[in-house]
Amino acid sequence: MKLKVTVGGIAYDVDVEVVEEPKRLSPIVMGGGASNTVVEPATASVSGVSANAVVAPLAGSVSKILVEEGQDIEAGQVLLILEAMKMETEITAPSAGKVSALHVAVGDAVQGGQGLVSID
Repeated sequence: MKLKVTVGGIAYDVDVEVVEEPKRLSPIVMGGGASNTVVEPATASVSGVSANAVVAPLAGSVSKILVEEGQDIEAGQVLLILEAMKMETEITAPSAGKVSALHVAVGDAVQGGQGLVSID
């Protein structure tokens, strides 16, 4: 590359070579190795559910309940709608049966894995 440099009123033509240094990535540190730290298992705040309960697949809040206790339902029927991060998720019945209990109400905050509806 040619540059024109003026020093003390005198102009000089200068050839300049630009050399780029290769970019170096920081070293990757892999975890592992022995550790004397004992990790305790986490405890969940979700209460146990029965085998016939439909559970929340994610955390959110109940925006609509579309069934009532005692109602007969079909497999795939929408039971309720959860809202999480401004998105709605339809919770459907895994099988046909009768709604034996609703474990939540509209506006309730739920955690993933929490029982929502029991079906007999």
